[in-house]
Amino acid sequence: MLNKASKTGHRPDYFLLALIFILTIFGLAMLASASSDLGRIKFNDSYYYIRHQIYYGLSLGVAGFLAGYLLSYQRLRRFAFPLLLLGIMALALVFTKFGLEIRNTNRWLQVGPLSFQPAEVIKLFFIIYLAAWLSNTKINRTTNFTEGLLPFVLISGLIATLLILQPATGTVVILLGTGLVVYVLSGAQLKYIFSVVLLGVIVLGLVIYATPYRRDRILSFLDMSADTQKQNYHINQALIAIGSGGLFGRGYGQSIAKASYLPTPTDDSIFAVIGEELGFVGAGSLIVLFCVLTLRLFWLAKRMRDNFARLILIGFGTIIALQSFVNMAAISGLIPLTGVPLPFISYGGTALAVFLTMGGISANISKYT
Repeated sequence: MLNKASKTGHRPDYFLLALIFILTIFGLAMLASASSDLGRIKFNDSYYYIRHQIYYGLSLGVAGFLAGYLLSYQRLRRFAFPLLLLGIMALALVFTKFGLEIRNTNRWLQVGPLSFQPAEVIKLFFIIYLAAWLSNTKINRTTNFTEGLLPFVLISGLIATLLILQPATGTVVILLGTGLVVYVLSGAQLKYIFSVVLLGVIVLGLVIYATPYRRDRILSFLDMSADTQKQNYHINQALIAIGSGGLFGRGYGQSIAKASYLPTPTDDSIFAVIGEELGFVGAGSLIVLFCVLTLRLFWLAKRMRDNFARLILIGFGTIIALQSFVNMAAISGLIPLTGVPLPFISYGGTALAVFLTMGGISANISKYT
């Protein structure tokens, strides 16, 4: 059923649609380049990764986009809590026989012939739930401790625990950072915000200190010139690739690092391939696109009279901004390395499907501005 906005002649924000389209097409083009050598080496098929991305990421993403665009966003309010529970259950199921252990991580869930990452799906469900929960006019959750701050901390803590166990520390930072921004902009008291930030920093610090591989990442970040053949090999190869691109790059498809030197050129390191092939101009243009998309979502949120819609747009804009920053900053040596995909760009069907679904919901909301 089409939403009321389309019946009354309201149109979506075409600028928002254009940004999503450009990022998606650019992502597919860069993935085709970044994955060609790796696909040929591992599967004797240069198109293996791009074909897989189209079949299991783009197709599901387009379906999610259309569903989010054609169905009124107001329907999401009634399903917000069931969706959150479903997402939490999926996070827990990765540790059972239904989960797939890949490279010593438990991030994938197998459902029939398909596998997906619940950590990506929970981003969508968590934002929708927070928006519905905080926009409830019957309870002022921004000032009520027992029905506001306490449930927020408990739910966030449960999700964070399941993600840390996978492990997916970068996703924890991005997801909880987004939740905190949504909570702040819903009107939460400053004392609540400071207490949540302090608690988060303490817990994260203890987790890093108690986990050798996480602690080693921080120490290697502080001295990237040490152990360049092991612990710091990845970041040093990424920096070499980005630096060798110069102003305009080597040219599309001409990366040298993606074939033999750069680990994970299709996902974590794809920004390094972009920097090498398209140079400062190409990488800078991508950063501008992410900035403009984030600002557009926040601009649309500012125009919304419905608080539920406003908080959804804030959440989507924040998570795109945080995740793109974390990915690009990590591979550029500005923050410690972390394995999070670059939105719309990196290889990963679940991530692409989730971000396109966010785009469809955002476009639907934009009809009401």
